[in-house]
Amino acid sequence: PSAGRGKVGPDEWLGFLDDVGIDSTVLYPTVALAYGKIVSHDWAIAVTRAYNDWLHQTYLRKSPRFRGMALIPMQEPEAAVEELRRVVEELGMHGAILPSMGLPNHLGAQEYWPIYREAERLGCCLAVHGGCHSGMGFDHLNVYAPVHAMGHPMGIMIGLAGIVFNGIFDRFPNIKIAFLEGGVAWFLMAMERFDSSHLSHSEYQVRDVLMGPKPGEKVSEYMIKHIKAGRLYIGVEGGEPTLSYAISKVGSEAFLYSSDFPHEVTNETCKEEIEEVLENDGITTADKEAILHRNAQRFYNLTPTGH
Repeated sequence: PSAGRGKVGPDEWLGFLDDVGIDSTVLYPTVALAYGKIVSHDWAIAVTRAYNDWLHQTYLRKSPRFRGMALIPMQEPEAAVEELRRVVEELGMHGAILPSMGLPNHLGAQEYWPIYREAERLGCCLAVHGGCHSGMGFDHLNVYAPVHAMGHPMGIMIGLAGIVFNGIFDRFPNIKIAFLEGGVAWFLMAMERFDSSHLSHSEYQVRDVLMGPKPGEKVSEYMIKHIKAGRLYIGVEGGEPTLSYAISKVGSEAFLYSSDFPHEVTNETCKEEIEEVLENDGITTADKEAILHRNAQRFYNLTPTGH
């Protein structure tokens, strides 16, 4: 259920897609974005499998316009590999969600490399989605708006840092990872801060195990290289004032439009956001097409539904 909207199920979703003019949608959870905080490995395996079965039965079997992103039990990487294989090969999902917060290690840690290896083998995508904010220093803020504002981009920025500086895109050159629900401004800040800190605080290594940006290499240029190669994607919404500037810096290949329906938007606000992209004089028609559908097709391996 969503505030002021009542229960939203497959029929309401299809009505939204028809009204807004969206061909198909990739579905993400809400409360389940915090599944990384489940400490019992067996419970994490059971919860993720149950969610994936429910998503397949309730939505994916209802209409080809619904596309699925699975939960996988990152708490036990071997089980996560097995579940990723199952949801892609048996349930027809396009990939899996990685929790931005809650796991005992960062997303670039070696214990998670088997998951990236399997995603590369399957040709599926992975997405780090913000939305779990406890334990980030916000727990005693007495107003939720700033928690929501800062928590989403900070969580995915931490995920990006672990993946970039541990060379995940180098180790697994056919992998595709998106960082969603934080807008675009955080990504500009990350490139600026990573550049300056990498220059002054390059890691001393006895062994060449980290990979990632080399000493003296600009991290921003390193990330742009992986954007151009189709490995790194960033989720955006509609009326973001820094969108045209971000495109001028890194190109439009990185950016994926997301509606966030039915969580925080209505049909009308979603239409307004799409119109803001279409009316943005600072970006080209090709950029607009990339943001609104071409990049999503590349990232998720989407084919038109014919709707």
